[in-house]
Amino acid sequence: MSKADVPMSVRAVLFDRDGTLVEDVPYNGDPALVRPVPGAWAALRLLRSRGIRTGVVTNQSGVARGLLTEGQVRRVNARIDELLGPFDVWAVCPHGPGDGCHCRKPEPGLILWAAGRLCTAPADCAVVGDIGADVEAARRAGAHGVLVPNDRTRPEETEAAGHLEPDLASAVRALLAPQTSGRPV
Repeated sequence: MSKADVPMSVRAVLFDRDGTLVEDVPYNGDPALVRPVPGAWAALRLLRSRGIRTGVVTNQSGVARGLLTEGQVRRVNARIDELLGPFDVWAVCPHGPGDGCHCRKPEPGLILWAAGRLCTAPADCAVVGDIGADVEAARRAGAHGVLVPNDRTRPEETEAAGHLEPDLASAVRALLAPQTSGRPV
């Protein structure tokens, strides 16, 4: 895959939450179940050491489905912040897939809002996620998307990814590497 569209100077990296930063526990409302993915802490530390701001952009449809409360989502997010933070911004979409909101990924609303809170143009942001909706939301927002597949990632999402990395650490290193147009992965 090509890294040609990586911003020359990434100023912020926005991460999907479940399956990207932490192990995916469907509709998790229990902070005790939060487990960072391997390499998450080191990857975030590297970004922060370079002065790059970090944030989380996450769909939490369990709220709309009545499976979670917004308070439970906040408590889980607080636990993630304890383990991996502090994050500069959190953007959460509590809507369901059929609600037609502008924030639910693959729509760009979460990314645009988070970039605005960071006073950073979307073009200077990267979005790292584990499914096609994460990468598509980045594209629609004008940000750079990086797919880090896991067992939930569909083969067609992997094939369609413009920037694919095997793990979180590799994604961060690629975003920090000096870029030249058309450089292959």
